[in-house]
Amino acid sequence: MTDPLTTFSPGEGRRPPRAAFRSDAPRLILDGDWRFRLSPSTAEAPTGIERPDFDDSGWDELPVPAHWQLHGHGAPIYTNIAYPFPLDPPYVPDDNPTGDYRRAFDLPEEWGDLGAVLRFDGVDSCFTAWLNGQELGWSTGSRLPTEFDVTGIARPGRNVLAVRVHQWSPGSYLEDQDMWWLSGIFRSVTLLARALGALDDYFVHADFDHTTGRGTLRVDTSAPARLTVEELGLRDVPAQGPYDLAAVEPWTAETPRLYAGELRAGGETTPLRIGFRSVAVEDGPLKVNGRPVLLRGVNRHEFHPDHGRVLDEETMREDIVLMKRHNINAVRTSHYPPDSRFLELCDELGLWVMLECDLETHGFSLTGDWRGNPSDDPRWREAYLDRMQRTVERDKNHPSVVMWSLGNEAGDGCNLQAMAEWAKRRDPDRPLHYEHDWDSRYTDVYSRMYTSHEELDAIGRRAEEPLADPVADARRCGMPAVVVEYAHAMGNGPGGLAEYQRLFEKYERCMGGFVWEWIDHGLRQDGHFAYGGDFGEELHDGNFVCDGLVFPDRTPSPGLAEYKKVVEPVRITMAPDGIEIANLHDFRGLSHLVLTWCVEHEGEETASGDLPLPAIPAGSPPALLPYPTADTTGPLTVSARLAKDEPWAPAGHEVAWAQRIPEPIPARRPTRGTRPDPGLFDTRTGRLTRLGDLPVTGPRLDLWRAPIDNDRLGHDPVADTWRRIGLDRLHHRLLGMDTEDDTLVVRTRVAPAATDLGMYATYRWQDTGEGLRLTAEIEPDGDWQDISLPRLGLRMSLPAWIDHVTWYGLGPGEAYPDSRLAARLGRYSSTVDALQTPYVFPQENGSRADVHWAELTGPQGGLRLTGAPTCHLTARRWTSEDLDTARHTDELRPADAVHVNIDLAQHGLGSAACGPRVLPNHRLTARSAAFAVTLSETADG
Repeated sequence: MTDPLTTFSPGEGRRPPRAAFRSDAPRLILDGDWRFRLSPSTAEAPTGIERPDFDDSGWDELPVPAHWQLHGHGAPIYTNIAYPFPLDPPYVPDDNPTGDYRRAFDLPEEWGDLGAVLRFDGVDSCFTAWLNGQELGWSTGSRLPTEFDVTGIARPGRNVLAVRVHQWSPGSYLEDQDMWWLSGIFRSVTLLARALGALDDYFVHADFDHTTGRGTLRVDTSAPARLTVEELGLRDVPAQGPYDLAAVEPWTAETPRLYAGELRAGGETTPLRIGFRSVAVEDGPLKVNGRPVLLRGVNRHEFHPDHGRVLDEETMREDIVLMKRHNINAVRTSHYPPDSRFLELCDELGLWVMLECDLETHGFSLTGDWRGNPSDDPRWREAYLDRMQRTVERDKNHPSVVMWSLGNEAGDGCNLQAMAEWAKRRDPDRPLHYEHDWDSRYTDVYSRMYTSHEELDAIGRRAEEPLADPVADARRCGMPAVVVEYAHAMGNGPGGLAEYQRLFEKYERCMGGFVWEWIDHGLRQDGHFAYGGDFGEELHDGNFVCDGLVFPDRTPSPGLAEYKKVVEPVRITMAPDGIEIANLHDFRGLSHLVLTWCVEHEGEETASGDLPLPAIPAGSPPALLPYPTADTTGPLTVSARLAKDEPWAPAGHEVAWAQRIPEPIPARRPTRGTRPDPGLFDTRTGRLTRLGDLPVTGPRLDLWRAPIDNDRLGHDPVADTWRRIGLDRLHHRLLGMDTEDDTLVVRTRVAPAATDLGMYATYRWQDTGEGLRLTAEIEPDGDWQDISLPRLGLRMSLPAWIDHVTWYGLGPGEAYPDSRLAARLGRYSSTVDALQTPYVFPQENGSRADVHWAELTGPQGGLRLTGAPTCHLTARRWTSEDLDTARHTDELRPADAVHVNIDLAQHGLGSAACGPRVLPNHRLTARSAAFAVTLSETADG
């Protein structure tokens, strides 16, 4: 056979691609512990491993499926774009780690008269297989299945399977996705018995006519087969049909109706799950079952912090359940087909799926002009077509798959067009996507990435930058538009989600988008999650691999809570004349929901009840309900909740909510405490040092925050400007301390070294009888030239025995100017430690917004602060400088104080690490400002 390391061919000896399915035929799952040996290069790999009598007793054991780098053999590598080897296609370096696997297994006698197929569901990146000493063939295409016919080779009794896997291969040039480079047999290996006349493949065509409610069913089969679908009255009929069905319930992501059926052929029975639906680009928008759909989506890599891309069914189901509970309705399988079981779960639980081919050549962009890119090199044509064919054939029977994607960031060229032409011939009933087809010559939707809000508005109006060819431009303007990656969810963020969603909903052309991305790819190590550079890589892209809405252990981030709120399928609006209920589902009414309400005073519920929820079909105008109570002295919260259990959430799960906040908020009721003694001040610095018996340090002006990923990364990192000016190293100078009537006035100038820029900060202290009221007045000094500030507020420190925080304000989670819709007004309690959000890369986090009052307490008492009317509060056991210095969470060690920020404002979050900067209305600039807070000592705890 051809040397797999020196050819453009995708493989040899393989069976044609076909659908993934299970039947009642015998099968032997070969997962488990295999013998394994890793050689530093192919030249150093042992010879003769294919012989059944080869002595592998000295080899290690390695589980299959697994990545060898995560079991002590070699190390992971993370790059976003750059290839970790020279661009010299199709060749790879001589130092090519090579893993050899061996597995002995027994077959029962009844397999003797049956054919057999050996199936590998995923091997990274290239492998050759031998069974009982006979070479079967080799294959590339890591995230795609490979099958070999082993009829007559597999035999009853003892069998020995040997597999040689190369870390790098020509196929690696087509797999430059933004993720860890991890190798090995990472999906299941199965031996399948195949009887004469049994099905080799089938293609379910289940169409739905939305104008009549009728369905049409036919099943194309590789051999004559009989079809039974009891619910449809089809019993042992020819599979090919077609059958015109008077009435069927359509499949949608909101109502994933599946009909159970089966195919019988050659003595074998194959179960089916049939979903009737139609997909079309029609009159502009993307339509399913005749209705436009709005994608509230995420990009999803397969990832587990301990196992890499090895996922069990429980983890796949967990992903989908979390998505459904957070109002996500769509997934793009970035950037390869996932384990086929994931798609079965999408069929069952309901998600729209953009199924993407295992293709990316992004590293060729670094040549400057995509020089040498395989996408336009005819020598790679077979490999490109092979990947598309294996993708479509495996997953063609899933109703959840409503769109094929050719791949990601592979430039443009003839091979991509060939993929598109083949896919349209094979499956004309699904639209095609590919983002780099910017002229939309061979795809069906206009796709963009990291589009600014301004550009998205232009696209929605069909006023984007025109193409040179008027005919092509008119064709593209008539297409639906999708933002296939947006709102880069790296670290603390993304900001601006609500503004994106308003544009998606405003323009019919916009079919929504997919947030980048679902999960942080942090690999678990002692005390923290690792990212690029933690394994000594020659090239790496740092923590750019951690950019998800859930943390590596699948704990939801604040960004996911915000996304859930922004994309609620029911919008509840507290209008002046009543409660407006809008149904934003694409298909489903609201009969599965109930409305509840409650009124709270200072976080304590004083009244509650249910509201009648009118029938509001999808697409109907909103309904207006009267307010359930005349009480406007406390916040009224209205929630839409599941009326009964769903497969993805229990009854009572909250889908949507809204609050009516009274203006002004009533004053806080008295709480326990003692009237403080006057504060003690340091006459040298003007700083408060004691409040009653409570030692304190500060407060004083603070302009710095530990940069978030969106501050420090991207094309124009704003944190670079902040550091250049010196906002991370402020000096304070006392200008004077005076008494004016009953007020202590402390005047200071705050400025960094090496610049004439500064801030005048005047602190006015008054003993009000309920505490010390501080009014801080800020005045910029110098030409700040509209420079943004990280924060504008006060910093102080309290004794380390402070361990608990209770506040009345927004919560329970953190909130920032452009990511705060998920926070609701209430009374909350937390430990200081639990206030922290453990972003994989330490950065600013944990701010609670619109705090009316808060108590920071411990066993010896504590501090009470009251806003005028509100402030933003952060409390942590380390400083912003500690956060700024740390690179992993376990580097953050509790100090001998609790550090508190009382902020007037912070700069927004944006998504500039890979996207637009903070919107103008969420930027914090140097300006005159004044705000007040009252501080008092609480009684001993």
